[in-house]
Amino acid sequence: MFSCGAPDTPEPEPVVPEVPSFAKGADISWASEMEAGGRTFKTRGGKAASLPQVLSDCGFNAVRLRVWVTPYKGWSGREDVVAAAKRAWEAGLHLMVDFHYSDFFADPSRQLVPEAWKEDAADLSKLAVHVESHTTEVLSALKAAGVEVAWIQIGNETRGGMLYPAGALDYNNKGAEFTGFVRLYNAGYAAAKAVYPKAQVMPHLNNAYAAQDNKWWLDAFKAQGGKMDMIALSHYPQYESRLNGRVLTPTEVNQNALSYIKAAITAYGVPVMVSEVGVKTGAGEATAKALLKDFVTQARGISGCAGVFYWEPEVDGIWKPEIYGLPAQLSRYTGTLQSAWSPYDQGAFTPSGQPTPVLDIFTE
Repeated sequence: MFSCGAPDTPEPEPVVPEVPSFAKGADISWASEMEAGGRTFKTRGGKAASLPQVLSDCGFNAVRLRVWVTPYKGWSGREDVVAAAKRAWEAGLHLMVDFHYSDFFADPSRQLVPEAWKEDAADLSKLAVHVESHTTEVLSALKAAGVEVAWIQIGNETRGGMLYPAGALDYNNKGAEFTGFVRLYNAGYAAAKAVYPKAQVMPHLNNAYAAQDNKWWLDAFKAQGGKMDMIALSHYPQYESRLNGRVLTPTEVNQNALSYIKAAITAYGVPVMVSEVGVKTGAGEATAKALLKDFVTQARGISGCAGVFYWEPEVDGIWKPEIYGLPAQLSRYTGTLQSAWSPYDQGAFTPSGQPTPVLDIFTE
């Protein structure tokens, strides 16, 4: 018997870069809208480049992208996220996906059910199906695009729960209220692990410095069956932060957050990711840089701290998303009457699209 040609050999598996032991990341979810409006980005040396490439040159190794369900003009919707993720992945940056399960920002002040799910807002079972389906669809689209996902947040700053009212927490109930929230969260967790089994999936809390509140929340979450591979925290040292009735200094907020990160790693046996950090660059660049350097340097020295993501460094204190200047649209997406919003004041790029020295710590 004769054979014609060499036998078929399987295609080699693509080489996936190892997930960094310490993520030096940036949430860049506004970038696609900025670029659509004409913004270009440049390296520190003034050379035009894509934002992922600029960040890579600045020492970043990861990006974070939020996902909304049916957002204004599609920004941070599934297609936008997949396109942004592909560019970041091609630039060698690892990816965190942040599911809000809303059409706009979900945080402690609001956790609104997406418009497309409104008919099921009071039905926990149907909402859990929506969470599972949405999570699966977005992550499957990323996988089909050839993008690996290292970290996944199920909900954004869910201290009060998610998908109100069904998934809201009643703080007077001291634990049992987590039953509904955990059912929704675990539906997202299971969906995420089904698509990306190796991804680290986590809940997300604001106020990394608030040790007692964070302990109560995570203890109750675990007691009700909440699953987590990691814990995500937000940290903004220059926001007014109170402890025992006293306003903390930014340096104290840093130290309290670092202490809590260590305590949480020990208590729950999982790593901690600071998935949001920001400093007020417009209020004094030197002060902002010093605060950020102090925090990131110490965080890197904590065994079990998985990394730090700067929240939206690519803005300049002048640019703002279109919806911020449209009170009627803001009111629709927030559920309450709004006036125009101001630009975000913790960006770390210049109006010409170059990174400022505030980000030097990520190069070190």
